[in-house]
Amino acid sequence: MGILTVEQIVSADGYAAEPDGGLGFFEEVDVADPSDPDQLAFLERVDAIVLGANTYRMFAGYWPTADPAVEPVAEPINRLPKYVVSNTLDSAPWGDTEAELLRGDGAASVASLKERHQGIVVWGSLTLTYSLFAAGLVDELRLRIVPVLIGAGWSVTPASLGHARLSLENAVTHPSGHVGLTYRLR
Repeated sequence: MGILTVEQIVSADGYAAEPDGGLGFFEEVDVADPSDPDQLAFLERVDAIVLGANTYRMFAGYWPTADPAVEPVAEPINRLPKYVVSNTLDSAPWGDTEAELLRGDGAASVASLKERHQGIVVWGSLTLTYSLFAAGLVDELRLRIVPVLIGAGWSVTPASLGHARLSLENAVTHPSGHVGLTYRLR
C-alpha cells in the first residue's frame, strides 16, 4: 500500500487559503526556492501526483512550460503521472500529454491509486484533501508555513477531523523565512 502525502502551503496561523479561496498570501513571501533540496528529495519518493480540478487548472497553466534549469522541481512535476479528481472536466491536458481524470468519489479513486503507487502527493485541492482526511487515507502531512498571518480562511483539515496525533518526521528552515514540516499521521 502506497503512502499518501498531502502537502500544503499555509499561513503561520494555519490557513491554506483565504476566506474567498484566494491564495494572495503566497505572494507576500517567495516560497519558491529553486535549490530546495528538501522538496527535491521528497519528489524522489513520489511516483504520482493527484490534484483537484481547481489546483489542476493553476498547475497546468504554469508547470508544463516551466524551465527545469530555473526550477528543478519542474522536471519531476512534468514527468510524473498526474491524476485529476473531477466530475466536471472533460479532459485534463498537460503540455503535450494528458492527466488521467478520476470520476466519482475522489476518496475511493485515491484509495485505488494507493494500491498502484508507492508515493502519492496531493497539492492544494482542499475539497479533495478534506475527503481524504475524512476517509483516513492520509499518511503524511507536509506543511510549508509562510511567515504571514491572514486571520481567517480555509483550514488545512476539515473541522470534522477532530483530533489527530502527528509525529514530526522532518523540519527545515528556508532563507525566505518559511518553514517546512513533515508529519506522519498516527
